[in-house]
Amino acid sequence: MAADVVSHSLNLLETLKESIENNKLSDVKDAVEDLLISRINLAVAGERGPEKSAFINALRGLGPEDEGAALSPCPTSPEEMAIYPNPKHPDFRLWDLPPTPAASPFDPEGYMERVKFLRYNVVVMAFTQSLQANSVAVFLEARSVQRDTVYFALLASEKDTEKCLEERRKASLELLKAQGVALPKVFLVRPSCLEKLDFPGLLEEMERDLPEIRAHALLLALPTLSPVLITQKRDAFKALVWAAASLSGGVSAIPVPLVASMVDARVGVRILTKARASLCLDDESVERLARQRGMEPARLKALRTCNLSAEVTKGEVKLRLAVAEKELTTNTTRLVEMAMPRHARSAGRSFTVMLQALNGAIDEMVVDAEKILADAGIGEGK
Repeated sequence: MAADVVSHSLNLLETLKESIENNKLSDVKDAVEDLLISRINLAVAGERGPEKSAFINALRGLGPEDEGAALSPCPTSPEEMAIYPNPKHPDFRLWDLPPTPAASPFDPEGYMERVKFLRYNVVVMAFTQSLQANSVAVFLEARSVQRDTVYFALLASEKDTEKCLEERRKASLELLKAQGVALPKVFLVRPSCLEKLDFPGLLEEMERDLPEIRAHALLLALPTLSPVLITQKRDAFKALVWAAASLSGGVSAIPVPLVASMVDARVGVRILTKARASLCLDDESVERLARQRGMEPARLKALRTCNLSAEVTKGEVKLRLAVAEKELTTNTTRLVEMAMPRHARSAGRSFTVMLQALNGAIDEMVVDAEKILADAGIGEGK
């Protein structure tokens, strides 16, 4: 998995560099906004129950007792859709779709139109006992219109053993084969421990199938479920910093005093605020994790040694930019300029300062996130 992580992150950086080199600055600006906003719609279809609610909540980093959590039983009518915005990333929306009807005959196109199937970036067809034939019909219809980001997930309850889960998976795979699905896949997911079983593999597949910017937007909006996910977030933020520094470098080529530092600080605050939320370093996220793990919040908060992990302020960002500018050497500038887009080379100092200051801050925040995850006992278990 680590090789895929590096490859995907390098691809994003190369895509951004290519856009800059081709002077497609509007594409880069759009990519920066998409990553900062995390605009993505993810839907979970299937029977409503405690496992489905827990899955939707886990994707948002929430427990059942948290404000805004999906409830079980669901108060929404069985035939209606429910929407759950992410509290930290409002443009990451999770949709609870009703199950496909069990009756026959069944019109998959009619179901898809009713639930607005094609507006979602990702659809997870979830089930807890047995996969319904009509759900497979919807999957096949989605594939026929080139919608590849549809997946089957068998949601496990706390009582389910690995043996019974494997038996259910085997039966569902047989149904998929019988209905003509080539290379069928069913992911085993335990909502209470998304870092275990097959969810990391499901996430990896989503990232591979989604358009690059959407894949990274999803990545940044998900909670910190594992050390690997933190590494992915770090690399995505460094690609974002590179793009923002490139755009800022272009602005700073305009001979207006102080424009560059003002722009850099404003953009820096936005990026680092997003990083803090994405890495779940804010007080609310740390307190929630402590509650879920039965720990004292103060213990986890004390692990945040970077000032920006606790609070992102314009003053701190300006200070880091000033320090980075003071520490610049001719050799450092020349090394960084080798990676610079052509249009920004006349403004190499601004590019270099922003790149070093923000990347250094992100590295410090990532270390804090890794310490909190390790202390909370969250690893890469299967």
